[in-house]
Amino acid sequence: MLLLVVDIGNTNIVVGSYQGELLRRSWRISSRRDSSSDELSVLLRGLLADDATRVRDGIVASVVPPLTEPVMAAIEEIVGVEPLQVAPGMKTGLRVLTDNPQEVGADRIVNAVAAHARYPGPSIIVDFGTGTTLDIVTKSGDYLGGIIAPGPRLGADALSARAARLPRVDLSVPQRVVGKNSVDSIRSGILHGHAAMVDGLIRKVEEELGEAMRVVLTGGMAEVIGPLMERVDATDPDLTLEGLRLLYERNRNR
Repeated sequence: MLLLVVDIGNTNIVVGSYQGELLRRSWRISSRRDSSSDELSVLLRGLLADDATRVRDGIVASVVPPLTEPVMAAIEEIVGVEPLQVAPGMKTGLRVLTDNPQEVGADRIVNAVAAHARYPGPSIIVDFGTGTTLDIVTKSGDYLGGIIAPGPRLGADALSARAARLPRVDLSVPQRVVGKNSVDSIRSGILHGHAAMVDGLIRKVEEELGEAMRVVLTGGMAEVIGPLMERVDATDPDLTLEGLRLLYERNRNR
C-alpha cells in the first residue's frame, strides 16, 4: 500500500508517495489555479506511473482554495476513496495557542507537526515559499504563532515590476555581497538580505521567549538561502510531506 501526500501551495504543488514511513518519491509541479480534476488526475497518474495502482489513500493540505477540490477529486478518482484534508479539528498533537487557530495556514501546522516529531526541543520552522514563514513550537508541543514576510521570488518580481530599469533575475547566489552590476546587486539584496532578515527575526524571537531555539529550514529556496544564514540547525526539504504522513497516521481511522 502507498499513501499519496499532497501540499498545495501558491507557487507549487508538492506531491509525495509513502510506503509506511519511507518516502519513495516526490515531485514539485506548478500551481495552476485553472487546472481541472481530470487534468490533475492524468498528471498524478503520469507521475506515479506503475505505482498508481498501489496507492490506497491520500491526504491533502491546501492554502489555495480554487485548487483544493480539483486535487481532492483527482486523488479520489485514482484511489477510490476521498482523501483526508488538513483542517481544524484534526488530531495534530499540538496545542495551537493563537488568537484564531482556524486562520493558521494548513501548511504551517503540517510543518510544525513534523518539526516537533523530528527535532525535539523548542523550534523555529522557516519555510521559504511564496511567502517566508517562521513558526514557533515549544518543547511541550505548543504552537505559539509566527511571522509572515514576502518570499524571495515575490520580492524580486515586485522589484522588477515597479522599477522600470531593473531586470527580472534568476535567484542564484552572487560571488560577492557587493554587486558590480545590476543583476548581481539585485541577487545580493534579495538573497543576502533575506538571510539577514531571517537571522534577525530568529534573534528577536529568542529574546522575546528567553531561550535558544532549534532552527529548521524547509521550502523551495531553503537550500539556496540556508548557506547564507548564521543560524541553521537543519535543512529538511521533505518536512511538509513528513508532516502530512504523520497527520494521516493520527487521523486515518475515520
